[in-house]
Amino acid sequence: MMKSRLFSSESRLSDLITAHPSLLTLPSRLGIALGFGDRSIADVCESSGVDTTFFLLICNVYTFNNYVPSTATILGTDMTGLVPYLERSHKYYVDKRLPHIECHLDAIAQQLGGRIGHVFINFFKQYKSEVEAHFQHEEHDVFPHIRALMDGKKDVTYGIDEFLHTHSDIEGKLDDLLNILFKYLPPQVDDDNVLDVVYDILRLSEDLKKHTLIEEKIMVPLVKHLEHAILR
Repeated sequence: MMKSRLFSSESRLSDLITAHPSLLTLPSRLGIALGFGDRSIADVCESSGVDTTFFLLICNVYTFNNYVPSTATILGTDMTGLVPYLERSHKYYVDKRLPHIECHLDAIAQQLGGRIGHVFINFFKQYKSEVEAHFQHEEHDVFPHIRALMDGKKDVTYGIDEFLHTHSDIEGKLDDLLNILFKYLPPQVDDDNVLDVVYDILRLSEDLKKHTLIEEKIMVPLVKHLEHAILR
């Protein structure tokens, strides 16, 4: 039943992750350590100092692509954990997922040598730089704006409309990288490295899409409301 409806606070957290393995890395990004046994979502959240409603909202948006929380739901949820969650997600991508992919690509490039190997590495390094710049913009401009608004302060140095105007598709180029791999990779390259890097790219691409959904379905409506209430 868990796969067909929104999650409940009384469900066991272990059942939620077993039913939806893509949620495995989410608890740590929300400040919850693994090792929660058979406890319910509500119990784990309470003991970890995480608002249960906020946890469920993130999980529901992350899991169900067609779920769009109402403005009333967003405003009725404690959102103090939103920016820390987004920041932890950035750190997870930059410190763990991207280096993991880069390691596999380095191994493939060493096997290939020559121009094709350089193409793979250079394309990924450029992509990595774009992702880091994307995150730095959010951390330098967007998140301070949100924190100021949540503290009830007027902040006219930035506006969420600017975010929407400049928000780039950081997962799309991963599809381009996969196409390059499939098109130009010679058959003599070690299959294990190829399978590992393709799997990691697919996982990262899907996770980044979920990250974008959370920004668009939760962060943007929240900030729009705060801007209207405080800056009008």
